[in-house]
Amino acid sequence: MQYSNVTALAKANVYFDGKVVSHSILFADGSKKTLGLIYPGTFHFGTDAAERMEIVDGVCAVTLDGDSRTSTYAAGSHFDVPAKSGFTVTVSSGIAQYVCSFLK
Repeated sequence: MQYSNVTALAKANVYFDGKVVSHSILFADGSKKTLGLIYPGTFHFGTDAAERMEIVDGVCAVTLDGDSRTSTYAAGSHFDVPAKSGFTVTVSSGIAQYVCSFLK
């Protein structure tokens, strides 16, 4: 996956003592994505806007807020998170790499 004609923000978004790290990229149309890494552990994220999380490498297990089911996502798959919601993500081993797109 490659993006052209974007502005990359050098300062990282660092969460959970560095176990989740992302960088934001801004597109000419005003949209934004984050490209990130999730190290082993279990982490909960809240969302303001709806998001699509695309897994580009590794594997993670995800439970959306309000759902008792946990689903596994590997490279090439994605999950959507509703606005004003959240999700819990678990990486058991290795590193999961992702692209987060903010949906309208």
